[in-house]
Amino acid sequence: MALEDICNFKDKPTHKTFPFYASEDTSVSVFTESLNFKWRGEMTSKKASDVPLEFHVPSLFKRPSSRASHSVSVRRPFPLSHGTTTLGFIFQGGVIAAADTRASAGGLVACPAVHKITPIHSHLVVTSSGSGADCMLWERILTREIRLYQLRHKRRLSIRGTAKLLSLMLHPFKGTDVCVALTLCGWDKLIYVCSDGARLQGDIFSVGSGSPYAYGVLDRSLSWSLNKEEAILLAREAVFRATHRDAYSGNNVDLFHVTAEGSSVWAIHHERCA
Repeated sequence: MALEDICNFKDKPTHKTFPFYASEDTSVSVFTESLNFKWRGEMTSKKASDVPLEFHVPSLFKRPSSRASHSVSVRRPFPLSHGTTTLGFIFQGGVIAAADTRASAGGLVACPAVHKITPIHSHLVVTSSGSGADCMLWERILTREIRLYQLRHKRRLSIRGTAKLLSLMLHPFKGTDVCVALTLCGWDKLIYVCSDGARLQGDIFSVGSGSPYAYGVLDRSLSWSLNKEEAILLAREAVFRATHRDAYSGNNVDLFHVTAEGSSVWAIHHERCA
């Protein structure tokens, strides 16, 4: 009772149900055998005379009812500018993913040793840029959904299917303050997904405030015929040059090498940007 008053619970909630969470009575079907993801929509309860089921979320965390007004209720003491440098590219030996390790908040270095490359499973890593909290949340949600899919269907979701699922989950948050830009680096594919639901596939991606400088190095030296050592050196140099020019990137360089054999041949390099 007292907890309900503190959390501003109402007898009859008026907010919308989160579209990507599932429970026993309300569920969202995002997996089909043909990977044609569809929402089931709002379910009704048989126990409460067909009253729509909704999650009881405190009003503090309620999403805006209209996309036209997204005013910030809590004023920040100063504007926060996020910056990072992440990249990924495909070559004959697999996929290289690289990123710096500096977490910045405006002119402040929030943390010098952040892991911006997250292993999802043995054949997939994700590079993240944007808001650190948002990226961490959505990476955990993605890991959970992929694992649930594998348990249900006895097979792993493909890289394209994973990107489509993530895009579908992020699309309802288009126009909000959610700031997520993830590059899915599979052993043979690179797919970029951002918080407005956009999904792009390519052979090379660099995301973040230092990406223009990284692209300059990659466009000059990247080729399909690179061997493993050359690809690692190229990725390290691209991130290093970006940290030299971009104040919001820096500290160290993390690299992952993903191949068809999976986690047994991952290569992780943690090197100082000097």
